Amino acid sequence: MEQIVILDFGSQYTQVIARRIRESNVYSTILPFDAPAAEIALLQPKGLILSGGPASVYAAKAPLPDPGIFGLGVPILGICYGVQIFAQFLGGKVEPGDKREYGKGTLTVVDPECALFANLPGSMQVWNSHGDKLTRLPKGFAIVGTTDNSKYAALENRKKRLFGIQFHPEVVHTPHGRALLANFVHGICGCGKGWTMHNYVDQATAEIRRQVGTDEVILGLSGGVDSSVAAALLHRAIGAQLTCIFVNNGLLRAREADVVREVFGRHFQIRLQYENAAALFLRKLKGVTDPERKRKVIGKTFIDVFQAATQRAGRARFLAQGTLYPDVIESVPIAGNPAAMIKSHHNVGGLPKRMKFKLVEPLRCLFKDEVRLLGDELGLPREIVQRQPFPGPGLAVRCLGEITAAKLSILRVADAIVVEEMKAADLYYRTWQTFAVLLPVRSVGVQGDERTYGFTIAIRAVESQDGMTADWVRLPYELLEKISSRITNEVRGVNRVVFDVTSKPPGTIEWE
Repeated sequence: MEQIVILDFGSQYTQVIARRIRESNVYSTILPFDAPAAEIALLQPKGLILSGGPASVYAAKAPLPDPGIFGLGVPILGICYGVQIFAQFLGGKVEPGDKREYGKGTLTVVDPECALFANLPGSMQVWNSHGDKLTRLPKGFAIVGTTDNSKYAALENRKKRLFGIQFHPEVVHTPHGRALLANFVHGICGCGKGWTMHNYVDQATAEIRRQVGTDEVILGLSGGVDSSVAAALLHRAIGAQLTCIFVNNGLLRAREADVVREVFGRHFQIRLQYENAAALFLRKLKGVTDPERKRKVIGKTFIDVFQAATQRAGRARFLAQGTLYPDVIESVPIAGNPAAMIKSHHNVGGLPKRMKFKLVEPLRCLFKDEVRLLGDELGLPREIVQRQPFPGPGLAVRCLGEITAAKLSILRVADAIVVEEMKAADLYYRTWQTFAVLLPVRSVGVQGDERTYGFTIAIRAVESQDGMTADWVRLPYELLEKISSRITNEVRGVNRVVFDVTSKPPGTIEWE
């Protein structure tokens, strides 16, 4: 399989680079900046990309690659800090800039013969994020692009097929960035367009069959995108060897258990073991109000229920998980690296040591958007493939205060109304998350000429790329009015609806 290897020097955009390469139908792999050249060579990459990063190449403990990468004989594209790497190893010079260059800039292409800029305009908007700048060209390089702040904004060693750019082509603020990266992977590295979900299905099913053989596999099916796509892929590969365990913890949204049983049990004919543990979870959560304590109780109870369920499922040797590529990429341990902070949000694993299984992770080389594409390829319904993220603890993080069956019932109906109206307005699938929150606040209202003392529902609608930051969505007033009217009229016990206009930061997406 043709691929491009990306060396990560700590940029917060490294994963974005990888995704942009894959959008050009070329597979990409992220490795630590100091990966040995010999190990890189074993992957037989068609080209290398050196990412940006927060460090200065002239610093005492600057992250530097194995010099052997320049002897691999493949094209190399250095982005931002990657340009400094050229200077460090190939005879150039980098110094602190008199003027830092952040945000939008205008690149002027001074050598239109450079293959990196094939079929691109001679002047284009780019996005900069750097304080250092090149002050002397590395040996064998020529200037191919300039900005107001740097005459070395783009450079090339045509003979050795080395390219450096001081801006970031991977971000949306560089409108022609995707085309530039496509020029690199296709025009310069000679890659085809073989990385597609259709091809991946064949490749992944073959790998699953090779790993599993004739043994049985268990998958914890939550109904979320990742576990659902993993279940469909595994079933395509090994059929009846797969058993999915679905635990109803009583904290699910309206009709969620029914949808999972319908889609996977009856439609796909997947062996589905349904564990109704709603009463147990509610009993364990009785009197618990602290958010972190709730999560711990739910997590421990789930493990206990799931472990008991696996013992009833048969003699499976493998446990499948919907681990994604961002969860398995190692953070780069560089001081000031934003990516390391972001990575700590994710966790891989979570299995207690007493559960003796070998792992199958059929999605571990995919990004989230690719998982959705794979779900489409496997024939999963849009309701599952394009569903919004849902927290592991379920409605427990949206029902503030003590969890009771009555409060969950109120929240389910209100949440279903929010989803129905968002879909009717054609906004649900274009929004990162939209949901209802039940607040532990009661207030006086007037309903049917009578005074009431009811709960308050908060509506949350946010837009995000990865869940790490988010902004509230400016929903139309008419839509908010309709949602509020339906909730106060149809949900018994609620007499007030409010709309959350808090971004992340300072708030979080979920309320607990």
